[in-house]
Amino acid sequence: MTVSEQQTAQPGEERTGQPGARPAGRLYGVGLGPGDPALMTLRAVEVIAEADVVAYHSARHGRSIARSIAAKHLRADHIEEALVYPVTTETTDHPGGYRGAMEDFYTEAAARLAVHLEAGRTVAVLAEGDPMFYGSYMHMHKRLADRYPTEVIPGVTSVSAAAARLGTPLAEGEEVLTILPGTLPEEELTARLAATDAAVVMKLGRTFPAVRRAFEASGRLPEARYVERATMAGERLGELAETDAGSVPYFAVAVLPSRIDARPERAPGDGAVTVVGTGPAGPLWLTPETRGALAGADDLVGYTTYLDRVPVRPGQVRHGSDNKVESERAEFALDLARRGRRVAVVSGGDPGVFAMATAVLEVASQEEYADVPVRVLPGVTAANAAAARAGAPLGHDYATVSLSDRLKPWEVVARRLSAAASADLVLALYNPGSRSRTWQVGKARDLLLEHRSPDTPVVLGRDVGGPSESVRTVRLADLDPAEVDMRTILIVGSSQTRWGRRGDGTQIVWTPRRYPEG
Repeated sequence: MTVSEQQTAQPGEERTGQPGARPAGRLYGVGLGPGDPALMTLRAVEVIAEADVVAYHSARHGRSIARSIAAKHLRADHIEEALVYPVTTETTDHPGGYRGAMEDFYTEAAARLAVHLEAGRTVAVLAEGDPMFYGSYMHMHKRLADRYPTEVIPGVTSVSAAAARLGTPLAEGEEVLTILPGTLPEEELTARLAATDAAVVMKLGRTFPAVRRAFEASGRLPEARYVERATMAGERLGELAETDAGSVPYFAVAVLPSRIDARPERAPGDGAVTVVGTGPAGPLWLTPETRGALAGADDLVGYTTYLDRVPVRPGQVRHGSDNKVESERAEFALDLARRGRRVAVVSGGDPGVFAMATAVLEVASQEEYADVPVRVLPGVTAANAAAARAGAPLGHDYATVSLSDRLKPWEVVARRLSAAASADLVLALYNPGSRSRTWQVGKARDLLLEHRSPDTPVVLGRDVGGPSESVRTVRLADLDPAEVDMRTILIVGSSQTRWGRRGDGTQIVWTPRRYPEG
């Protein structure tokens, strides 16, 4: 019989399909819900009533929360299998450590249940919450479901119970809900909390101090709620920031509920400006910190093309403008913040590289904005993005130069190009051309050829990360200005930069980290 046939077979059917074979028992993973027996599903009650064997996990003290939830549905003639963990929070002398001890335990427990299944008995494994959600039943399922007919009965999760008891929406519309185990490293928790809209952190207990620090470091602590033993005796609700770490059990969760309709009223002194970089293209290039700043802002200010990369969120106000009004945009953002708004100024790439951070800080240096907090969050630069696509052309010293002469004379650009080229630096050339600037690339090429070999590799990265991405490499002598526009960045190699093709035909460019002596 195939696995799919086994999973749809009914109790008493022959597992092998051969005449005279012993009927197979059936395995059930039974979700009991978050703790209140009234929240068990009808199907869960039916399965327990029909089962021959009821199995449940417990710590070494022998008390099983799962059994206590289902207690009134157990019969005197039920065969009970208590699966007692050999270790929970204490240490172990098992040669494989905690993981090795638990693996051996799950293997032994599955073998015990297999004896009943081979004898044709129906086995119901009880699981708090949902059997497939951070539950011990999963370890039985992975070891037995391919050999015996199996059915999983879903249960109400602690996540759903916590949201219901708080009486607040957990996630709405296009919000992203993230479920996190508190056992993650603190820095990982911080990054994920900063980046998501809504979240639930499970498995608190001893992890609570680190979890609380992660909420604080991500800036989300004021929003966070605490739920202990949802729907059970001893239930407790409150603010996470006010929860005593010494009183937190394992069966507690931290909740970041929906932000929609929950943005607080702000006083004038609450405002701030955060300048964020969206990277060269869409959401894949955003850092977790930037995602959090964008999600938590009251207002988004920026060039319309860059604002379009940011998801629309209810309650946020978007202020798009033309690309040539940077100072006006910065002043507008600071005025909003002075009135108490949390403002994210959206920039492409990295906001500190030929972008909005300088414009905001220049205006913010005026006395009238001296009390407005301003911070800058980094983003992936166009040079780094194009370099990564090409290989590693920025592997040694390099210089970054803008070819635009709109804000500085071309004579300054030319002097800097000559100085960098004579110093044998790799060059990342921003703003190489536009509809109104068509000659700069040719001038730059001719100037560089005075210092570089005609065979020097030049990477042309256009719309990196976008739908029309193109990354290719040409000889410096073959660089055609007609193929370069404002969406292109150029990376010009040094005398040491190498390029070639790998066995699969991929072209790569790299600059060795070791520079030859002499």
